[in-house]
This record gives sequence, structure tokens and C-alpha cells, in this order.
Amino acid sequence: MDLEKEAPNVVTESRFRDLVANGYRVEIFCKEDSFKKGPNWHGVWILCAISDEGQEKLLVTARTRTSSNDIKIREIRTVTGMLSFLQGIGFSHADIPLEKGKSTTLRLSSEELARLGS
Repeated sequence: MDLEKEAPNVVTESRFRDLVANGYRVEIFCKEDSFKKGPNWHGVWILCAISDEGQEKLLVTARTRTSSNDIKIREIRTVTGMLSFLQGIGFSHADIPLEKGKSTTLRLSSEELARLGS
């Protein structure tokens, strides 16, 4: 994923959830090295839904846009936040990169998809 390119293909959480439930993979990209502060891990992660054809949809906030009408990329700043987000869209497991520039890709299993349908 090229973070320097303008990303016209962006979605909010609701649409992101739909895409993942319909077979899109989730790419988790680590923007900054993670660090432990007390019992918690902190960092900056962004997420992208990717189709089998390679179409990317970057997760953005649903909040009001900035004064210049820019779209804001959703950044998750704790491992706990990432786990909560992934569990909320149907994942029963997580693989979160902890080093800047690293990424990992997840796809809902058939069992996870079945749970979403019930």
C-alpha cells in the first residue's frame, strides 16, 4: 500500500465491515514502531480492505471532516484497540505487526463468516 498516493477508494467502518464479510482481506499496516507503556502496547496502525482483484479500500473516520474538507485516515493507536476492532468485525484471532513498515493480512475463516450470518 502506497501511503503517499492519494487514496480515492476509502470507506467508513460500516462499509469496511460489509466488505470483509463479503470476502475482502484486511491488511494491517504499522506506521510507527510499537512500544510498551505500563501493561499496554501503543503504536499507529491503519487498515485496508483488499479484494481478490487487488482493489483497495482504506478505512477512514466517519467523523466530521477537517476544515480543508480532507478525509482523515482512521488510525488505531493501541493493541487493545486493534483487537477490539478486529473482534468487532468478526475475527476470532489477530496478527498485529509491531514494527514500522510491516504489515499483515487477515481473512475471515468460514467459521467466522458463518457466525456473522447467524
